[in-house]
Amino acid sequence: MRYRERIYGDYVKAASSSLAPETLAGLEGRRPVLARFIAEHFPPARDARIVDLGCGHGALLHFARRAGYTNLSGIDGSPAQVAAAKRLGIDGVRHSELMTALATEPEASFDAVVAYDVIEHLTKDELVDMTDAVRRVLKPGGRWLIHAPNGLSPFAGVMRYGDLTHEQAFTPESLTQLFLASGFREAAFHEDPPAVRGLTSAVRAVLWRVVRCLLRFALVVETGMPEYRVLTMNLIAVAVK
Repeated sequence: MRYRERIYGDYVKAASSSLAPETLAGLEGRRPVLARFIAEHFPPARDARIVDLGCGHGALLHFARRAGYTNLSGIDGSPAQVAAAKRLGIDGVRHSELMTALATEPEASFDAVVAYDVIEHLTKDELVDMTDAVRRVLKPGGRWLIHAPNGLSPFAGVMRYGDLTHEQAFTPESLTQLFLASGFREAAFHEDPPAVRGLTSAVRAVLWRVVRCLLRFALVVETGMPEYRVLTMNLIAVAVK
């Protein structure tokens, strides 16, 4: 697809703001969110074999190593992102198309596969193919960790249309359909609320809880269904093989 060739070819510079910092210190702003993701959803064993698909310049890998994980690798289809990871000194990031890379891995060889801000870039058919490929390389009981735009959010359009290469957004219901139809055993879904890293973010976190209650009330009034609990602009999905 021509738009992918143009945007992905220089993904770092094509964004409205810089995606890759000049130094590792520039990643600190992302630390609270990524460290929480790692602490809450990564396998407990620090030697678990984990691959980060679409890892960009390796921010998640960097913080996972700081958390003690030792068996990590990352794959990204953007040469500019891979070059940025090398410049930052983040090891284990290599350039490849994601499906090509997964096809070279042995069956049942990973404890976890991460797709952080990745699957929204895929068409439905491409997503089905990736789901099958991820399930093949996961060990029994292994987990696929996903961070993606949440179609249930009242601000879903911000994430869905904030990047020209985004193809779709998701809900827990739509991803459950995909996971169970593809042979995953179970799936859980979580919100991605503001992470506390100071006074301002602590206030935001409290205010979000208030806003969230109001949004849930509005959904119950309209639908009569209290099940809609994931309302942040992004959702986190954990699918278990």
